[in-house]
Amino acid sequence: MKQHSQRGAAILTAMLTVVLVATLAASALWQQWRAVEVEGAERGRVQSGWVLTGALDWARLILREDARKGGADHLAEPWAVPLAQARLSTFLAADRSDALAADETQDAFLSGQIIDLQSRLNVTNLVQAGKVDEPSRLAFTRLFELLNLPVNELAAMIENLRLLQDASAQARSNMALPLAPQELDQLTWVGLSPRTLASLRPYVTLLPVRTPVNLNTAAPEVIYACVEAFEMADASRFVRARELTHLMALSDALRIAGSAGARFTETEHSIATRFFEVRGILQVEQTIVQEQSVVQRDGMEVKTLGRKRGVLAPGAPLQ
Repeated sequence: MKQHSQRGAAILTAMLTVVLVATLAASALWQQWRAVEVEGAERGRVQSGWVLTGALDWARLILREDARKGGADHLAEPWAVPLAQARLSTFLAADRSDALAADETQDAFLSGQIIDLQSRLNVTNLVQAGKVDEPSRLAFTRLFELLNLPVNELAAMIENLRLLQDASAQARSNMALPLAPQELDQLTWVGLSPRTLASLRPYVTLLPVRTPVNLNTAAPEVIYACVEAFEMADASRFVRARELTHLMALSDALRIAGSAGARFTETEHSIATRFFEVRGILQVEQTIVQEQSVVQRDGMEVKTLGRKRGVLAPGAPLQ
């Protein structure tokens, strides 16, 4: 009986040993797999960063060459043509040592576009030197009413922006003021709801200095908002006429406006642009990396003011 007990204990010990070894082996295999996945993700992140940096440099070169020609900025110029999604190997040299090019099973696609940020109403225009700018306030009010957005949110945003610039008002105020917004998403800090901001996003921007609206590139909604005498029909007619012949000078706006009451000033309107947004989208298999950069062009100099990069979930809309 004792011999049977010893044999049973030996079998049980052997089984426990096998289970322990299998568990340790599985754990080691999982850790190795995880390390490989992390290394692959990090390599892909670095590669994506370099590719998108190259795309930004390419966009800056396009804008620099456009500045060399001079004249007005309009939607028939090369910078305004979006880059449709194209296989990355189209842009790479035939170097088979390249990690992306060497892996024939890995599909990588690049797309992008350059957006004229002065085709939109600039939130910075609303408050200048601590004072509300009435033409800009009127333009934003017209846009809010056109989009059926709550005007009280606009009033709250203007007042918060004014207080942020007015040091004496801040000293007198007992309430804590929000931080000054540096990008569009941060306008929720100063009174806009996420829903209102989502509706405004195609028509407004936040730039570091005051800017006029480029009448060559602005949408009908923006033109309606910044030209007090216009109705939406007038703005749409203006855009159709602009598509046939772009404005070479601000005086051309009066010629195609078709409205005796329309007024165009250099403070509120222009036919050229200094600020652009460069969007680059890189898709590698199921991973989509999007980068948005704001650039400022002064003469032949094109400098980057800010960059924002993020990974989009499969099926998520591009921002």
